[in-house]
Amino acid sequence: MLAFSNHNFTQICKIQAFLSSHSLKQHSFTKSNLLKPQNFRVVCAVGDLGQMQKVEDERPKIRWVEINLAEINEAQRNHISRLPKDMTNRCRALMKQLICFSPEKTSLSVLLAAWVRSMKPVRADWLVVLKELENMNHPLRLEVAELALLEESFEPNIRDYTKIIHGYAKQSRIQEAENTLQAMKNQGLECDQVTLTSLIHMYSKSGNFNLAKDTFEKMKLLPLPLDNRAYGSMVMAYIRAGMLQEGEALLQEMESQQVYAKSEVYKAMLRAYSMSGDSVGSQRIFDGIQIAGIIPDDKICTLLINAYVSAGQNLEACVAFENMRRAGIKANDKCVALMLDVYEKENKLKEVLDFLMDLESDGIMIGKEASEKLARWFRELGVVEEVELVLRDFVEK
Repeated sequence: MLAFSNHNFTQICKIQAFLSSHSLKQHSFTKSNLLKPQNFRVVCAVGDLGQMQKVEDERPKIRWVEINLAEINEAQRNHISRLPKDMTNRCRALMKQLICFSPEKTSLSVLLAAWVRSMKPVRADWLVVLKELENMNHPLRLEVAELALLEESFEPNIRDYTKIIHGYAKQSRIQEAENTLQAMKNQGLECDQVTLTSLIHMYSKSGNFNLAKDTFEKMKLLPLPLDNRAYGSMVMAYIRAGMLQEGEALLQEMESQQVYAKSEVYKAMLRAYSMSGDSVGSQRIFDGIQIAGIIPDDKICTLLINAYVSAGQNLEACVAFENMRRAGIKANDKCVALMLDVYEKENKLKEVLDFLMDLESDGIMIGKEASEKLARWFRELGVVEEVELVLRDFVEK
């Protein structure tokens, strides 16, 4: 057997348990619905940095006992009832145990060892269980995946390690991700783009820009050309670090190689420029979005308009709004509110009434943000009743 270190184990530990047949009969878990181990002895050696070591294992046969639905709570029964109908019995048996798992009654490693010995699973069975745990967002899914790496029946490959690293990265559990990475290297598996991309995302989200940059440089040394995900991960790192010009330069490098980032990367860059009031940078990214073949939607157009309004370029904001309407894109509430800001700054009451009527003719209803902004402006001017009469007359016509 192999032992694998995670966040619960950072030093060498030794566990020795001797249970006689007589004492087992009187033990409190004799009537449990989980596992019935007999003589049990494990010496587990776990090293640092994900080191995997040979350990002594003198486990006897462990009797598998099915879950008794009458002795579990309603929530657990509901989870079990929602398991896929086509799931095999051996997979269903393990899923029931995991749904009802209690660390006070047994350990996860003992549970999985009992399943392996009793059910003789193959890789396909492991994958079914791991997928279902992922679908359920089960809190033990990563720990189960880690322990699966140690089983010959799982037949682990590099992508199995990558999925665990990615899972820890999404939770910003940096140490666990790095431990898994080290364990993967110890098995003679080299990092690929997918693995390094996950690490860049993790480092940038946690504010470790230098680690993200170093990882990207390592990725550039790989024999294969970088894809849009690899580039995109580093662009996002630049955005999170507030280095927008460097991120934009990387976008341009991608475009020169006819590799285009995903829409969410362009949107993130546009949002960053827009929130900083940089209308020039926002327009460049907006043009790049179209070059990349991404069709602008109402949110993208609103970010561009927001940049012009923030920069005090009201005419450009109006032009961008009209271009959006000519393209057949309906303005959202935020966009309408921005245009109201433009009219209010220039104190154009008549023009704003024409604007509102124009929107009404296009079937665009004013939302909460725009309504509140409009009401505040009209109250300050003291013309609420007059405006209501004009709008009512327009509706009647």
